[in-house]
Amino acid sequence: MSREIKLGLLGSGTVGSGVVQVLRENIQEITAKVGAKLSIKTVLVRDAGKKRPQLENLQVTENFQDILDDAEISIVVELMGGLHPAREYMLQAMEHGKSVVTANKDVVAQFGREMFEMAEKHGVDFLFEASVGGGIPIITPLKQCLTANRMTEVMGIVNGTTNYMLTRMSESGADYASVLKEAQEKGYAEANPSADVDGLDAARKAAILATLAFNTHIDLKDVYVEGITGITTEDIEYARELGYVVKLLAIGKDSQEKGVDVRVHPVFLPKSHPLASVNGVYNAIFVRGNAIGEAMFYGPGAGSLPTASSVVADIIEVARDILSDTFGRIHFNDTNQKKVCPIEETESSYYVRLLVDDKPGVLGAIATTFGNADVSLQSVIQTKQSIPGYAEIVAITHRVRHANILQAETKFKALPVVNEIRNIIRVENE
Repeated sequence: MSREIKLGLLGSGTVGSGVVQVLRENIQEITAKVGAKLSIKTVLVRDAGKKRPQLENLQVTENFQDILDDAEISIVVELMGGLHPAREYMLQAMEHGKSVVTANKDVVAQFGREMFEMAEKHGVDFLFEASVGGGIPIITPLKQCLTANRMTEVMGIVNGTTNYMLTRMSESGADYASVLKEAQEKGYAEANPSADVDGLDAARKAAILATLAFNTHIDLKDVYVEGITGITTEDIEYARELGYVVKLLAIGKDSQEKGVDVRVHPVFLPKSHPLASVNGVYNAIFVRGNAIGEAMFYGPGAGSLPTASSVVADIIEVARDILSDTFGRIHFNDTNQKKVCPIEETESSYYVRLLVDDKPGVLGAIATTFGNADVSLQSVIQTKQSIPGYAEIVAITHRVRHANILQAETKFKALPVVNEIRNIIRVENE
């Protein structure tokens, strides 16, 4: 118990402050679990002269070199965010024999392979539990607890902002613009919300989850992305009537025939699905393996203390490895590169909503157009529109290749009786 393991902390914002708080409040329990005391020696900040009550009695610096050259610091905890200079700092830390813990989804998604290789080369740990799901343990289960499985599916609500917005649209009937403004006022959405609402944040997390679940490298550019900006209150209402809820999902599927399929987009999700009841800013990740069957991990996807919980858990894991004079007990091996399934070859059911002329024969023309694209229909609803002379047709298709839906979309654009293709959304059915 006399040994002390010292940390260098990069960043003292929301998560960094949470890490300081967790280590201070739970120091006795953590020391007992590790078998050594963990202490933060130096914190990298932008302005060392700024008063930071949460860093009281801690050494601060504006120069990363102070941490890099300090032989007493064994673990570097990167909580700055962004790609640069976070990537470079982490690589340099590992080159200097220091293990790295991070919550940085951007770096892990785009430069994960580089990080794994550097950690292996220099005999240190690189852990990133908090990069997906905030306080939800999912990275460690995929790397350890579920490794006996051949994972075939990982699917999750991994962005709290969009889940909050879709929940509010469903509960209140408010439109997209209104709930976005509300999310910004509550601090759930940034002033520029594009990373969230365009699906980019979820895409980074999807790449990380699929890489670990399927033991292959998934590049961020391989992830197909659609956001929620096109979702309307009408779509939400139709989903409810048909027995679904609308969610933005990060989806990864591993098919031995077609390869690995990774995408982010809105879906009509059956109300009976475990993910359907995950509302507000909460996150959840659903997995399927050939041994475990189905499992789901649920909890707060962001926030100072929940995310700090995951970061400190990684720090404890690294500290135990240091005491045992080992590293990387669970190695990641992505040398068995699997093929990526093109988006055109992916399969799903679809919700298609069309504004059409309200006259005899239109429904038959729509059905014929679907048939000419080899798309079979599960159900069709025709409703009167408030615009005189028009009606709305809502169709749910059977499972079909995405290429066939694209073909049908092209044909509808050329069909005189179709005034507007109002939306096309995937339906996540078994």
